[in-house]
Amino acid sequence: MNNRERVQSIMNYENYDRMPIVHFGFWYETLEKWVEEGHLTREQIENCHDGSVAQKEITNKLGFDMNWYNVFPSFSLLYPEFESKIIKENPDGSKEFFNCDGVIVVQNDDAGSIPSEIAHSLKDRESWLELYKPKLQFSEESVLKAMVNTPTGPVRFDKGGLDFLKQPDREDPMGLMVGSFLGRIRDWLGVVGLSYKIFDDEELLDEMLQTVSDLCYVRAKYLLESGAKFDFAHYWEDVCFKNGPLVMPSFFHDKVAYHYKRMTELVKSYNIDIICVDCDGLIDSLIPSWLENGVNTMFPIEVGTWDASIAPWREQYGKQLKGVGGMNKNVFAKDFAAVDQEIERLRVLIELGGFIPCPDHRIPPDAKWDNVKYYCEQMRKIF
Repeated sequence: MNNRERVQSIMNYENYDRMPIVHFGFWYETLEKWVEEGHLTREQIENCHDGSVAQKEITNKLGFDMNWYNVFPSFSLLYPEFESKIIKENPDGSKEFFNCDGVIVVQNDDAGSIPSEIAHSLKDRESWLELYKPKLQFSEESVLKAMVNTPTGPVRFDKGGLDFLKQPDREDPMGLMVGSFLGRIRDWLGVVGLSYKIFDDEELLDEMLQTVSDLCYVRAKYLLESGAKFDFAHYWEDVCFKNGPLVMPSFFHDKVAYHYKRMTELVKSYNIDIICVDCDGLIDSLIPSWLENGVNTMFPIEVGTWDASIAPWREQYGKQLKGVGGMNKNVFAKDFAAVDQEIERLRVLIELGGFIPCPDHRIPPDAKWDNVKYYCEQMRKIF
């Protein structure tokens, strides 16, 4: 079996030869540390991103089989994006950027995490109509220019990428990124801006959600009609944090969730039955909305400080709920005993079926190279 076949078998509760060893990428600071320690070379980490040849080489060297986050296209809904530029350098060394989403953020050169937002271009109907809605119209050019990551390197969709996606014997699964209905709007408005819009301008927020949903649908339909074959559909939302959703679950259910239904019906009509949502944080109160509208696979199931696990979800929702993730990446900073203990915890979850363990986010800089290799070796040996 290849990795595509294994994933399909596991997620459909069928027999398989072994569990694929899966990750969710690396922080760049992690790779730099491993270069300094002599495990990798500077050349090996250049151009290392999800699905790239460089990352596949590192994946193999550690003992993983694949990165789950190998999806097409690597999407930004805005087309064209805003031009990124530095607008101010502060005395403490931090810089204020006007980023590709039209948001001014503050970031230090040595910080690889989420920057602080200080201003947003999207404020009201006027800025929506002038600056954002024109960038949310379908453009065939944006799809044709998108890059497909192949085993020999990135190829433009219209320059051979489609031929690769049509191949029936590809080794690794590839997902179709079908979009984000609320997470990207949250990026443009900010959490505070979104919170006010829910109450102060419901009509405008409804229009934003419908515009984004329509664009996601048309893009996905174009790609599916092209003949490209995908192994799963993948949403990105990131609208939760450690205590729960950033919006009221009732708002999500009433205003957002039904947009999923049209998309899930589309991808299912093309025989894609693994429909995955990437949402960090404590997602429990949003799961019913996703399941009701066709999303059946949760990712990355962050263990975090709230001990997320597929086990209680499976008990509540049954086998319709599947998962990828749920492996506590923090054990990579400890020792072999901690890794063994985590693998034993995962054993019970694997036995449930419909579940593929994966570090519950990108492998962080405190991860020890030898611990990660040991995890891969043990997972391959045991499962």
